[in-house]
Amino acid sequence: MPIMIAKKIIPAALIVLSFFLMFKIEVHAKSAQRPIVIQGAMPVEVDKLIQGLKKVKKEKYGSFVFYKGEINRYPVIVSKTGKGMENAAAATAIAIVKYHPIAIINQGTSGGHVPNIHVFDIVVGKRVTNIGSFKTEIRGKNQGITPTRWMPMDLTASEESEEEVKAGQIRYFEGDQALLADAMKITDQYHKGKVVEGTIGSADVWNNEVDRINWLNSLFSTFVEEMEAASSAQVAESFQVPFLGIRIVSNNIVNGEKYNPNTETAGQSYVYKLVKTYIYNLTKK
Repeated sequence: MPIMIAKKIIPAALIVLSFFLMFKIEVHAKSAQRPIVIQGAMPVEVDKLIQGLKKVKKEKYGSFVFYKGEINRYPVIVSKTGKGMENAAAATAIAIVKYHPIAIINQGTSGGHVPNIHVFDIVVGKRVTNIGSFKTEIRGKNQGITPTRWMPMDLTASEESEEEVKAGQIRYFEGDQALLADAMKITDQYHKGKVVEGTIGSADVWNNEVDRINWLNSLFSTFVEEMEAASSAQVAESFQVPFLGIRIVSNNIVNGEKYNPNTETAGQSYVYKLVKTYIYNLTKK
């Protein structure tokens, strides 16, 4: 009788073990295919990227829209974040929690901060920073305002009051080195302008005062400004997700170059090539 029981138990155990191994293989395969998330604030900043996806499925959480698909058989999600720092931060948090991305690329258009950056040039974010977070001097009634004496404020420096000295530092979020390297490898494939590494500044402010732009550049070393990348980078860093900001210059008030709507598709084309390069390097390992 014990022999009969053993004969029945052993095949059953093998079946259970085989299912367990299949489950582990499936989980491993899924973990190896964590998606790349590409973000853009406005429809015109994501439409071309969405067109480049295969097997597209649209998902929506609140007002945030995600287009799940594939590029070269690898999962890619295009996220239409909406404009502004808060929308970008919320969309990034949702993307990380829902989709567990292997990397996040925040891209779109921007305004130039320096005269030698021209319309159609692309700035790859070696770092991004919040250029709208300041602490003012203490001034009484009728003592005026002095914006150029405002001090940068790093809200991530501590969990306590911003009276602390360390809160008075500029906080930069560094671009992921692998993404940055891949972005710079394909510069020879872009012919509408130059591609440079630089600092991208973000804030819920649209600056049209040249003197203020020059002041921001002197303070933060910004090449361009926009309204989303730094908040996305902050959330990505908190979850330890590789991040890169990329911005094409759509106008530059500093050198007088007017807005060109064709920059929107040109920037997306460059990012699409970057994603294909990144996928190739991921899958060849």
